[in-house]
Amino acid sequence: MAKAPSKAKSAAEVDNTPVKESEEQSVISAHVTLSHTDGEETEISIEKKLIALYNLQQIDSQIDKIRIIRGELPLEVEDLEDEIVGLETRIDNYIQDIENLKGQIREKDLQIKESQSQIKRYEEQQMNVRNNREYDSLSKEIEFQNLEIALAEKRIKEFTNSLNLKNDEISTAQKSLDELRNELEIKKSELSDIVSETEKEEQALQAKSEEYQRYIEERLLTAYKRIRKNARNGLAVVSVERDACGGCFSAIPPQRQLDIRMHKKIIVCEYCGRILVEHGLV
Repeated sequence: MAKAPSKAKSAAEVDNTPVKESEEQSVISAHVTLSHTDGEETEISIEKKLIALYNLQQIDSQIDKIRIIRGELPLEVEDLEDEIVGLETRIDNYIQDIENLKGQIREKDLQIKESQSQIKRYEEQQMNVRNNREYDSLSKEIEFQNLEIALAEKRIKEFTNSLNLKNDEISTAQKSLDELRNELEIKKSELSDIVSETEKEEQALQAKSEEYQRYIEERLLTAYKRIRKNARNGLAVVSVERDACGGCFSAIPPQRQLDIRMHKKIIVCEYCGRILVEHGLV
């Protein structure tokens, strides 16, 4: 068994880090007063506080289970919504690319018509040349315009192929988008059903939790909430089982077990910091 650290922490400051047994730092006074709405003050024994703490833990654990069951669906819904937004953006980009490709095709078509017009004009000029030099010069211009036409037709073919690919990608993305939207509707419906089924139960449990919190002093309640926040399973109050802590399963010395059974002190585990209660009390 590992030796307990030398430095201790109070019950109000308890967390999952090891603490050393100390009368002053690991326990809270045997009796506290609770103020009611009618102004009366009632002493709450340590045993009743332990019972209230344990019952509060059971209720909060039930609330945790409800939120865990419901908690996965909202994340799935959020992921689906993000994926849908991503696909919609991709489709919008494809549409923009297609519009750009169509614009480039129209530009090349105009360029071809312009080159054809130039060729026609040069051929007419060839009929009226005065020497071979002018004829050769016009022939080169005609040849250049034919090359421009061939290049433009090549570019039109490339743009058309890209446009067809973009259309195919849009069709594939649109199909995936429709499937995701259908799945999203199903998930939202499931989430709505779970929320409607568990909302009343969660509210009732939350009301019980708040009721039990009235029997626990503020400092101890703060410590309880901090332990729950730090604990992986949300357990801040555990029973002693087989001479060991029900949270971290570290062995508990006999004298400390006796103190726990006496119900005169609120005792925490030396190793994990959880509040310990007697198994018989549970």
